[in-house]
Amino acid sequence: MIDLQPVTSESHLREAFGCFPSGVTAVCALVEGVPRGMAASSFTSVSLAPPLVSLCIQRTSSTWPLLRDRPRLGLSVLAEGQDAACLRLSSRHGDRFRDVEWEPGPDDSVFISGSSAWLECSLHDEVPAGDHLIALLEIHRLRTAETPPLVFHGSRFRRLAAA
Repeated sequence: MIDLQPVTSESHLREAFGCFPSGVTAVCALVEGVPRGMAASSFTSVSLAPPLVSLCIQRTSSTWPLLRDRPRLGLSVLAEGQDAACLRLSSRHGDRFRDVEWEPGPDDSVFISGSSAWLECSLHDEVPAGDHLIALLEIHRLRTAETPPLVFHGSRFRRLAAA
């Protein structure tokens, strides 16, 4: 029988969460003509009909309130080698878009150049979940590239290995 232990701290829980690899996304839009956005590794496909994805966003985020009411959001699935862009987009201070190549999309959406996929979305619903919000985003248009995704696992960026 597996010897399971109680959750004793947030770091203990983070260690367990870090055992599961995840892709990294950026959700971005123009706000008063200025690109705003953030990195999110809690991206999940949800539904094909209607086409929905989800992101988990900390309730303390100062960026999400700027993005949630935009007509369109650009969701970029970051690609292998975009580690620096991810770190910039997840920083708490300074210009997150400094040295990050981006392209404008329809209705003020913003996409990160060179990503693995781009999804033009709008907020479908938002669900409270502990210290986070689950944002359900409806996909309106998309494009994919044959570029391997950026993978986050064990608190580090990783690369997929060919089988």
